[in-house]
Amino acid sequence: MTDRPIDPDVDLHVPAQRAELHWPVPAAIAAGGALGALARHAAQTALPVEVGGFPWATFLVNVSGCLLIGVLMVTITEVRRAHRLVRPFLGVGVLGGYTTFSTYVVDVQRAVAAGAPVTGLVYLAATMLAALAAVAAGMWLTRRVAGVRAGAGAR
Repeated sequence: MTDRPIDPDVDLHVPAQRAELHWPVPAAIAAGGALGALARHAAQTALPVEVGGFPWATFLVNVSGCLLIGVLMVTITEVRRAHRLVRPFLGVGVLGGYTTFSTYVVDVQRAVAAGAPVTGLVYLAATMLAALAAVAAGMWLTRRVAGVRAGAGAR
């Protein structure tokens, strides 16, 4: 077992920070997760995928979710301090429920099984590249708009 905290923002040796581990955090995550999952369901209903086709809904959900996580993390760590439930609600809950990298893997498997290995491989690579680029873009754009330097602490 390690002495490192579960969340790098929480020091379990400080009594006031131990309170983060009580019911409000899981409740915030659950509420956010429900909202994120509903948003993902709406996107996947609006953009259904054909057998062997490119799963645009999952691709767009994952890329937009990664962009938003880049925006969120810079905002709450470098731009301004946020309430202690913002990160669990928005980051883990809403964006965790919204993005779906498990469905991404299943979509790749389905494309290959449907006889469309090129679609599966393109989707596999495009999602990873676009998701990483989206996080970086979200971070860069947020810093640029907020006028903060990388690594600067929250105000």
